Amino acid sequence: MVVGKQQVTSIDANITRFEKLLKDVNEIYKQGFAERLDIDKVQVQLNNLRTEKIKIENQLRVGNAGLKFLIHLPQKDSLVLTDSLTEDELKANVLDAQYNYADRKEHQLLSLGLKLNEYNVKRYQLSRIPQIVAFGSYQKNAQRQKFNFFNDGTWFTASMIGLRLNVPIFDGFARRSKIESAKLEVEKIKNNIASQEQSIDLEVNNAKLNMVSALQTIDNQRQNVVLAEKVYNTTKLKYEQGLGDNQEIYTAQAELKVAQNNYYGALYDAVVAKIDFLKATGKLE
Repeated sequence: MVVGKQQVTSIDANITRFEKLLKDVNEIYKQGFAERLDIDKVQVQLNNLRTEKIKIENQLRVGNAGLKFLIHLPQKDSLVLTDSLTEDELKANVLDAQYNYADRKEHQLLSLGLKLNEYNVKRYQLSRIPQIVAFGSYQKNAQRQKFNFFNDGTWFTASMIGLRLNVPIFDGFARRSKIESAKLEVEKIKNNIASQEQSIDLEVNNAKLNMVSALQTIDNQRQNVVLAEKVYNTTKLKYEQGLGDNQEIYTAQAELKVAQNNYYGALYDAVVAKIDFLKATGKLE
C-alpha cells in the first residue's frame, strides 16, 4: 500500500504534465500550427492517466479493507497508515545484520526438544542409583465400643519411623534399553538441528542475494526514471519550439511511464526481499 501511494504521486505528476501539454497544444492549435487530432491524442492520454489513477486508488481501498480484516478491525473504523517508504529505509543496516539460529522459532522448538530428551537420559541413568526413602507415621486411637470419644480423655498413641533402601540389582536390561533409546533420540534431534542450521544458512544467503539484487535494481530503475523525465522535458521543449512532432512526446511519455512502473515494481520487490531476509534471520515474527 505504501508503494501504491507513491505510484499515485507519480501519476498525479504525469497528469499535471499532460494537463499542461493539453493547454499548450490548444494554444498552438489556435495559432494554426497544430491539428485537432493532436488535441484529441493528448486528451486520450490524459483520460488514460486519470483512469489509471482511479484504478490504483481503488486497489488501495481494497488493500486497506483487507488489512482491517487481517488485524480484526471493523470495516466501519478508519485505518490510516502513517509509515513512509524510502530507499534509505530499505537499505538501512539490513545486510549488515548478524543472525542467530536461536531467533528462529523452529530452532527454538528443536532445542527445547533436545533438552527434554537429555533430561530423559539422565532420568533413566539416575534410576540405577540406590534409593533411600524415609517414612513415618503418628496416630492416636480411642479403642472404644461406644461413641463417646470426647467424654473420656484416654487415647492410645502409636507412632513409627524408618528407612527403606532400594538397591537395583537386575531388571532384565530394560533400563539399559531405555537409556540407549533415549540417547538415540538425542542424537536424532542433534542431527535435525545441524540440518536445520544448514537450511537456515542457505535461506539467509539466498535472501541476502535477492536483497542485494533488488537494491541494485532500484538504483538502475531510479536512474532510468530521471533519464526518461529528462527526455520527456527535452522532447516537449522541441515540440513547443516547432522542432519536433507530437508523436515524439507520446513516445517519451510512454517511456517515462514504463520507467516509473519499473521503478515501483523494483521498489515492491525490494520490500518483499527485505521481508524474506528478516524472516530468514528470525527478526520478523
